Amino acid sequence: MALLRFHCGIEMNEAHRFQQIMGKVPTFRTQCFDASGPEVVIGDPSELSAKERLEILKILKAFMPWKKGPFRIFGEHIDAEWRSDWKWARILPHVSLEAKTVADIGCHNGYYMFRMSALRPAEVIGFEPVLQHKLCFEFLQSFAQVPRLYFETQGVEAIDSFPKTFDVIFCLGILYHHTDPLGILRKLNKALKTGGTVIIDCQGISGDTPSALVPAGRYAGAGGMWFLPTLPALMNWIMRSGFKDPHCFYKGPLSTQEQRTTRYAPVKSLEEFLSPADKKFTVEGYPRPWRFYVSARK
Repeated sequence: MALLRFHCGIEMNEAHRFQQIMGKVPTFRTQCFDASGPEVVIGDPSELSAKERLEILKILKAFMPWKKGPFRIFGEHIDAEWRSDWKWARILPHVSLEAKTVADIGCHNGYYMFRMSALRPAEVIGFEPVLQHKLCFEFLQSFAQVPRLYFETQGVEAIDSFPKTFDVIFCLGILYHHTDPLGILRKLNKALKTGGTVIIDCQGISGDTPSALVPAGRYAGAGGMWFLPTLPALMNWIMRSGFKDPHCFYKGPLSTQEQRTTRYAPVKSLEEFLSPADKKFTVEGYPRPWRFYVSARK
């Protein structure tokens, strides 16, 4: 098999290994699915034999580290690195998805797609170029079988291939990972229907001037960080990309309770990447990360 490497670092033979592992467990539509609360609940332990439960636990551990969650899969609690339920709780009062066509950019393992399904959208299309995340979503969906959830193995760069398609686009944790955040925003604008809504969650820094931090290399231990704006800079980006009425509905420093090491994410996390001398700074000497949540219209 060709050694074609995907963004996630998984080669095609590794993808085949995942599929072999998952093939040991028969898939079926569970009678237990609930995405209305903080945990996305898929399956009940009573639906499995003891052997099947052990095989599913192996699969869940194979997908470590879990970055988005929490989930409860056939009784197994998966506490991900990020408290994605906190993010969704901030967003939920500001969105209406019923009968709408929705895009989730960087959908990862589908946590937010499952949460969106509880709001009765017409359809949700997730965009995610990382193969491992697609396989994880497909494994969960093989039991949940939630209708009208679709997964595109493409990044945000492809969103404008769907012109005037979406009523709502979620762009959560994406902009600061790209060298051209305004170009990304313009693509989102093209993909929205007139009058549509974009929901943006962006990491940045505190400040009153419209400026952005460009780290020399890593930022809070993470690579691929390019532009970390202040809130005024982010609002300017959004307006100059053609959006109207931007509204910031949440802002605050990122906490070590929201992003942290867990049993299912045994990785160094935010606590290890803040300066031990002064938690207002990262280990690299940059200002501590903030999060900004903004809605805007086309």
